[in-house]
Amino acid sequence: MSKKIVIVGGVAGGASTAARLRRLDEEASIIMFEKGEYISFANCGLPYYIGGVISEREQLLLQTVEEMSHKFKIDIRILSEVIAIDREQKQLTIKNLKTDEIYCEKYDKLVLSPGAKPTVPPIKGLSECKQLFTLRNIPDTDRIKAYIDKEKPQKAVVIGGGFIGLEMVENLKHQHLEVTLIEATHQVMAPLDIEMASIIHEHLIDQGINLILNQSVEAFRQEGHQVVLSSGEVISTDMIIMAIGVTPETTIAKAAGLEVTEKGSIIVDEHMRTSDKSIYALGDAVSIKDFVSGEKMMIPLAWPANRQGRVVADHICGRASNYRGTLGSAVAKVFDYTVATTGNNEKMLKHLGRSYEVVHIHPNAHASYYPGAFPIAFKMLFDPRTGEILGAQGVGMEGVEKRIDLLAVAIKGGLKVIDLQDIEPCYAPPYNSAKDPVNMLGYYAANLMEGLVENSQWYEVDDLVSQGAFILDVREPFELVTGVIPKSINIPLSNLRQRITELPKEKEIYVTCQVGQRGYVACRLLMALGYKCKNIDGGMKTYLAVQKANEALSRKKITKIEAEKGSEIVVTVNQKQLGPNVTLNACGLQCPGPIRKVYEQVKQMEEGEILEVKASDPGFTKDIGAWCDKTQNTLIETSFDDKQKAFIAYIQKGIKDTKRQLINPMQTSEGKEGATMVVFSGDLDKAIASFIIATGAASMGKPVTLFFTFWGLNILKRKNKPKIKKDKIEKLFDIMLPKHTNQLGLSHMNMGGMGAWMIKKIMKKHQVDDIDTLIKNAIDMGVKIVACSMSMELMGIKKEEFIEGVEIGGVASYLGAAEDSGLNLFI
Repeated sequence: MSKKIVIVGGVAGGASTAARLRRLDEEASIIMFEKGEYISFANCGLPYYIGGVISEREQLLLQTVEEMSHKFKIDIRILSEVIAIDREQKQLTIKNLKTDEIYCEKYDKLVLSPGAKPTVPPIKGLSECKQLFTLRNIPDTDRIKAYIDKEKPQKAVVIGGGFIGLEMVENLKHQHLEVTLIEATHQVMAPLDIEMASIIHEHLIDQGINLILNQSVEAFRQEGHQVVLSSGEVISTDMIIMAIGVTPETTIAKAAGLEVTEKGSIIVDEHMRTSDKSIYALGDAVSIKDFVSGEKMMIPLAWPANRQGRVVADHICGRASNYRGTLGSAVAKVFDYTVATTGNNEKMLKHLGRSYEVVHIHPNAHASYYPGAFPIAFKMLFDPRTGEILGAQGVGMEGVEKRIDLLAVAIKGGLKVIDLQDIEPCYAPPYNSAKDPVNMLGYYAANLMEGLVENSQWYEVDDLVSQGAFILDVREPFELVTGVIPKSINIPLSNLRQRITELPKEKEIYVTCQVGQRGYVACRLLMALGYKCKNIDGGMKTYLAVQKANEALSRKKITKIEAEKGSEIVVTVNQKQLGPNVTLNACGLQCPGPIRKVYEQVKQMEEGEILEVKASDPGFTKDIGAWCDKTQNTLIETSFDDKQKAFIAYIQKGIKDTKRQLINPMQTSEGKEGATMVVFSGDLDKAIASFIIATGAASMGKPVTLFFTFWGLNILKRKNKPKIKKDKIEKLFDIMLPKHTNQLGLSHMNMGGMGAWMIKKIMKKHQVDDIDTLIKNAIDMGVKIVACSMSMELMGIKKEEFIEGVEIGGVASYLGAAEDSGLNLFI
């Protein structure tokens, strides 16, 4: 005799169960009840239909009742609500919502897939709201879409910063509404940790979203046209989207006496059976095992529901099938960014008291030299004793989700962080780098596990500063415009060996750089020399993420107050009306390439002209603002062009009159702004460092003088020098000294010229200019190159041997420049 299987709920989990059952058992009697009008619809696509990204409503309907009934021989009854379960009689009570008829239906096996409903708290004034919406199904979508099309609202408030809330924020913005997002906690997207969520906070503000954190909604006024916050602030709006979470739809399960959690989720075993072995449950209504922690929790996502449907069908048909648990892998689009997570976050691990280590990295999505190489922020958590991968998070513009997918597979497959080094993904420059970011996470974690370095986390930095810790910043000076740790000491990595005596051996040293890589190299050097040190994980990029987001929130508040007071004084220039006078493509260039290119171009422009710059690093839009402030130029606008896959900045040469009035004349007329360097060494690595620092300082508008003496003079020799008459001693020097830059060696690990060859190859691979180009760029940027006349005489070097642009001078030339300089270096 065939089994009679009844399924309650016809969306993701229920529909998957029904289809799998039919494929396994042609004789079974399958009935599926659905309270709504639609089955198997794309509920994850609903916000995008509202925003107009999905243009046709029919695209949301994955299966119609007629199609599925015919294809799988299933009795599908829509607009039919199951209102009671009689477990003893194995019987359901059903209400036909079209006719109000109530009838009963027997079952041999029952599958509950009722889903979850939007959570709507009892907020004062809620019942009077006429334009408050939730989003769960097709009718909800139709109501929101019809309201927007008919009423033409100008303002919207979204309450809740989870996945649905953020998707609605973006799609309402696509419909040209002014959007406010209210989140009661300190961050959006709870699966992310705060330093990762902060990237999204700043991006939301950049997109014009009025982001309000740490405030709850206290009341609604004027039939929902005013939203009152816990701070007392009142937000005016034309419509409200409530998206604070979901509640399991388990009323009939609880009434039937099935075991549920305190929050109402149905408890199931590894076969998805409830406390009644004839009844199965799945999807958003159940409490299942977290794969990493083993804790029971509700995880309302599409993949678990579909997988659980297959497990239920298998078990009903006598096949061995278990549900192993849920990682909570999830991905979302937030304007230009992709956000993806898997496993446990740091908040969860702290709550559970679990031992863990963290690594942050900031690689490019693919090879840096191929266009559109956007950076990604990754965070991975792992057990430092066993190497078990506990979770991962990624935020970026491209290539995020495929790396999180790899890590999700690694966790489910039982791989350890050490094994990530051996993952072999596909590689070609448009898609990847030779070392995939997942490999890099493995390398970083292996370094920690093997004791090659110790890390300190971004959230420890402020306490370290207040405790007087010694913090060493190994970035180049021109990078410091992006932000610094208070009281940190700057010694570039390229100069660290030469200045090692400046570091205290009696104190632990905390090392930082831009993303953590040079910090690791510096730590290895310091540890080899007997210093105790830690690398600040993720570098300044991770540390500054939270600060920059908080500053963006503060600026938003200040701007709002000034606008309300009518005190806005900065005049906005519409670049689209004016049009750029000059365009510059800086995509793919490594720092300080884009800033240097901007400096060179602006230098050639007339006062008031506008420059359009394109770059591929999201950080450029912030760095160029700092550069403009330092060099007294006007940043008009920054944006991201999705078609060109580039960040675009518009810069007007000079300061607008309204902005000029705000500048303290003392700041621009007093103070020693110049930079001077004595270049004594003729080593290639020191020559490279000298000219990188020089161009960085020049790009900030500083007058720069390089004074070359003794061995440093060899750096200035031209390749095709003319024949010059010299005496015997001078000729002997000529034989012993390098003829030109191609013959310069390294200060360490030269290995008969092999080391210099390797450095040149690495520079070429990473699109870093060679030494000759660096010299030419410096001269073009106005860097003053002075050769010491006394050293020239002692070493038999003649003026004719130098490249063009070199001046001959004595010590007085250097001292005169040094007198006006705030930075003096000896290299």
